[in-house]
Amino acid sequence: MTNRWHELAEHIANRLEVTAQSKVSVFVNDETALPAAHALISAATRRGAAVQTVYTSERAEREMLAAYDVDRLAEPAPIEKAAMEWSDVHVSFRAMLWPDADSDGGDIENLPRRLAAMRTAKGVVSTLRWQGTRWAVVRIPTAEWAGRLGVPAQTLLGEFFAGALDDWDGNRRRWQPIADALTNGHTATISSADTELSLSIDGRRGVLFAGEANLPDGEAATAPVEDRVDGHITFPGTAIFAGYAFEDLRLLFEHGRVVDVRARRGESIARALIGTDAGSNRVGELGIGLSEAVQQWTGDLFIDEKILGTVHIALGRAYPECGGVNMSSLHWDIVKDLRREAGGGGTLAIDGNVIIENGRFRWPS
Repeated sequence: MTNRWHELAEHIANRLEVTAQSKVSVFVNDETALPAAHALISAATRRGAAVQTVYTSERAEREMLAAYDVDRLAEPAPIEKAAMEWSDVHVSFRAMLWPDADSDGGDIENLPRRLAAMRTAKGVVSTLRWQGTRWAVVRIPTAEWAGRLGVPAQTLLGEFFAGALDDWDGNRRRWQPIADALTNGHTATISSADTELSLSIDGRRGVLFAGEANLPDGEAATAPVEDRVDGHITFPGTAIFAGYAFEDLRLLFEHGRVVDVRARRGESIARALIGTDAGSNRVGELGIGLSEAVQQWTGDLFIDEKILGTVHIALGRAYPECGGVNMSSLHWDIVKDLRREAGGGGTLAIDGNVIIENGRFRWPS
C-alpha cells in the first residue's frame, strides 16, 4: 500500500509541476489522510520544494457552529488564508468522514446564518486556492465510510487508486467529443421519472477534468447560463455535504434560481446553504461523470460525481474556464445517478441528442 501512496504523490507532483522553486501548502483534515500527505511531502521535498502543512480539522466544525457567533464564523481561518497566499502549489487531502448520525442541526441556534457564515469564510480560502495556485484536492476513502456502506474498505480504496491513477492522456483523447458537445450545444436536459430540468449552455465551454485537480477524477463540465435553468430535479437516497446528510433532496428552479427545496432529511440545512449569498441559489456547473474506474456509489459527492452514468449540478460558484460568471462562496455538487440498476434510470440530452441513457453513453461515441 505504501507504494501506491508514493505513486499517487509522484502523479500529483508531476501534474502540478512541483520544482525546487515551488512553495507547496498541504492541508490534511484527518489522521486517516496522513499516509497520502506524507508521501506528497516526501516527493515535493526530494524535488527541493518548500513545503508547509496545515491540519484543518473537519470534526470540530459542528462545535464551532454551536459555539461561535456569526461574525467570528465569517472570518477566514487566518493560518489557512496565509498558507494559500504564500503558496503557488496547493494540495488538500480530505479523508471521507461520516457525519454525526444524530445531528440535523436542530440543536444549534440560528443555524442557517451560522452555516452561511462558515461557508463564506471557507469560500475565501478556496477562492485563493483556485485563483492563485496550481492545486489538487484528493478525497480519500476510509474504513469508517466503507463500513457505513457495508462494503469492504479495499473496494473503496481500490476504486480510489484506479480513479486517481488512470490513463489520463488516453482518457482526455477519448472524452474530448463530450466536451465538444457541451461547447457546441444550446440546451441540456436531465429527465427521469422524478426529474425534468432544462439548462441553457448556449455560448459556454465544455471542459474536461482528467487527473489534474480532483482525485479521483473524470468528468466533463460546463457552466449553465445563470438565468436560464428551469424545472425540477430530485436526488434520491443519501448524500453528504458540509458535514450533514441529505435524503431525497428535490429542487425547483425558475429563471435560474432555486425557488423551492424539499428533502426527507436535511431540508433546513439545504435552505441555509442555498441562502449563503447572492449567487448560491443559481447553478454554477453542469457535470457529466466519465470514470469507468469508479463505480461504487458512496453518498460522497466528490466521489460519486465521477461515476460513468451520473450527472451533477453545482449550486454556486461557476468555473470561469467554462465561461461561467456566477460568483459565490458556495460550490455544492449534487449528484444524480442515471444508471437503471441504481435508481430507475434516466437521460441527459443536449439539443435533443441523448448523451446518457440509463447510465450508458449513447452519443457521441
